[in-house]
Amino acid sequence: MGISEAVSARVEPTADVDERAVIGAGSTVWHLAQVREDAEIGVDCIIGRGAYVGPGVRIGDRVKLQNHALVYEPAVVEDGVFIGPAAVLTNDLYPRSVDVDGRLKRGDDWHARGVTLREGCSIGGRAVLVAGVTVGRWALVAAGAVVHRDVPDFALVAGVPARRIKWVGRAGEPLEDAGGGRWRCPRTGEEYVEADGLLTLGQ
Repeated sequence: MGISEAVSARVEPTADVDERAVIGAGSTVWHLAQVREDAEIGVDCIIGRGAYVGPGVRIGDRVKLQNHALVYEPAVVEDGVFIGPAAVLTNDLYPRSVDVDGRLKRGDDWHARGVTLREGCSIGGRAVLVAGVTVGRWALVAAGAVVHRDVPDFALVAGVPARRIKWVGRAGEPLEDAGGGRWRCPRTGEEYVEADGLLTLGQ
């Protein structure tokens, strides 16, 4: 583990953190979590009990990775992301244990495709994200959803397969229709503009 980071990060004795991983200041790695080689975890993160962070995974600042969540390489998780308990970020579109000759597949026998989670988005408990998808900024994936295609910024998606059912704001609450392609957050009053099936924060 990075020397400077080791001073201020908290790593529980039962956690398995590779010495080549970097853990940012103020971050906590809880019991039975595993952080693999060359993974990078930013500042003020929480890596929950039994969570897994694969080799070379990049996790930004102020990320919450809840108990037993699995983040497989080469995932990229931006700042402020929430990943719920037992959520899975997969990395193989065509998984097989063996090749066509019956031999056990090794790391060089397939190409890993990581999931990308953009700033501020949230992934509900037990959701599954298929290899290669991107979840947009401040989007929300409902618990138990299976995400097989990209999720736009501010979208709330649910179901199997996941589909957009609402828009959400930065506070995480469903937005209210303000008419004329405008949406308003009931908590903060922030306004958003919808155009061509996409939502942006208003000016």
